[in-house]
Amino acid sequence: MSNFAKNLTLACSYYKSISEVCRRIRINRQQFNKYLNGQVYPSRHNMRRICDFVGVTESEMLMDETRFARVIGLRRQSVATPQLDLPMKHLETLLSRSMPVNRYEGYYFRYFYSFGNKGCIIRSLARIVIRDGRGYFKNVEILRDPDTRHWVRTNKYEGLIFQLADRIQLFEYETMEMNSVTQMTLYPSYLSRVDYLLGIQTGGPTRRGRKPGASRVALEFLGTDISVLRAMRQTGMFYPDDPALRRDIVKAIGNSIDPGAFVLEVDEP
Repeated sequence: MSNFAKNLTLACSYYKSISEVCRRIRINRQQFNKYLNGQVYPSRHNMRRICDFVGVTESEMLMDETRFARVIGLRRQSVATPQLDLPMKHLETLLSRSMPVNRYEGYYFRYFYSFGNKGCIIRSLARIVIRDGRGYFKNVEILRDPDTRHWVRTNKYEGLIFQLADRIQLFEYETMEMNSVTQMTLYPSYLSRVDYLLGIQTGGPTRRGRKPGASRVALEFLGTDISVLRAMRQTGMFYPDDPALRRDIVKAIGNSIDPGAFVLEVDEP
């Protein structure tokens, strides 16, 4: 208990405030203070959330303070510019060969079968923005229970979008806990007006312990000037037969028998 409280305090020192940590982990501040003070030990569920956020294992979280400081210090070191030269070179090579994606700029509803909530379709709000000739992607998932419509959690993603040959490529990462990366390959639209884009995405749930997966994905074009608040209210998790979903899009990403989502079967370590 003593080691955990000290190590948690040290881990929090890498962030602006305790309030920021609580907000990003989504744990009540009053409860979190009890962890910091060594009054109580977190539940198994909360311990996993804390460890995932900090970027350590549970056993590392319980190390003596000196060893833990070395572990987290090494993992929190900033990446020096020379270390970024090689990966940035590869990225610049791809971008130099890519085609413009300006015609896809705007807001979209993104649809795919959830990796972590079997049988449910996630509809999130995404946006493609063009800056200095390059495309950037933002996506917000406000997950609501399909039965009660009560808020479950929020995930935010940012990434890069570009076109190579006859495919649109998109790479994104989860920005709140930085524990998930998704890669998406889409077919370009050759219509005079973009309606929706179809493709395949690979990734996995943000919840710990889930296997990687892939699914069909659709981006429904909404426009370049929309009511973001109204669109956000329409996001969440839905059953495939929900009348709020377009039938052609549900069909495009799969159906209730064959949802178009599959999981790579690997043995657990």
